[in-house]
Amino acid sequence: MGRGDCMQTRGLLSEEMNKIRRELTLMSACVEEDLGKAITMLHSDGEELAKEVKEGGKKVDALQLKIEDMALVLIATQQPVARDLRELVTVFKITANLERIGDFVIHLAKAAKKMSQRPPFRSVEHIEHMAGTGQEMLKAAFSAFLAQDAEAARKAAGMDDKIDEDHKALTEDTFANEKKAGTGQGRCPAAPAFGVYGADGGSYYQYLRGCYLHDRRPP
Repeated sequence: MGRGDCMQTRGLLSEEMNKIRRELTLMSACVEEDLGKAITMLHSDGEELAKEVKEGGKKVDALQLKIEDMALVLIATQQPVARDLRELVTVFKITANLERIGDFVIHLAKAAKKMSQRPPFRSVEHIEHMAGTGQEMLKAAFSAFLAQDAEAARKAAGMDDKIDEDHKALTEDTFANEKKAGTGQGRCPAAPAFGVYGADGGSYYQYLRGCYLHDRRPP
C-alpha cells in the first residue's frame, strides 16, 4: 500500500471515528435529559414526563445498537491499531454503561411516580442531590472523553464519593424518620429509589474508567 493509500485510509478512519463520537454525544445527551425529567417528577405526578422518559430509554437502546454496529464495522473493515483500537474498545464500555444509567433513570422515574402519590417525603432533597451530582458526573465524564483528558476523568470519578455520602444520609434519615413516626416496620416511601443511585454510581465510575484508560498507553 502506497503512502497515498495509507493517508486515504487514515482519513476515512478519522471520519468514521468522528461519526461515532457524534452519536455517543447524542446518546449521552439523551440520558442526561431523561435524568433531568426524572428529577422534575420528584415534585409532580409527571405522567407525561414518565412517558417521555420511557420513550427516551428506547432511543438510548437504539443508539447503543447503532453505535456498536458502527464500531464493529470499522474494526472489521479498517483494522485499527493502538490508540484508535483502544478508543473503539472503549466505545463498547461507554455505550453499555450509558444504557445501564438510562435504565436506572427509568427506575427513578417509576419510583418518583409512586412517591408523588404518597404524602410528601421529607428527605427527597437527598435524592435530588444524588441525581444532580449524577448529571454533573455524566457531563464531566463525557467532556473528559471527548478531550481525552485522563485527569479530568479522574476528577469526575471522584464525584462518586458524593453520591455515596448522599445515599448513606438518605438511608439514615429515612429510617430515623420512620422510627420517630412509629412506622419503622412499614415500607419507607423512598424505598423504590434507594437502589437507583447507590448502584448507579458504579456505572458512572466504570463509564469514567473507560473514558480515560484507552489513552494510557503510547500509540
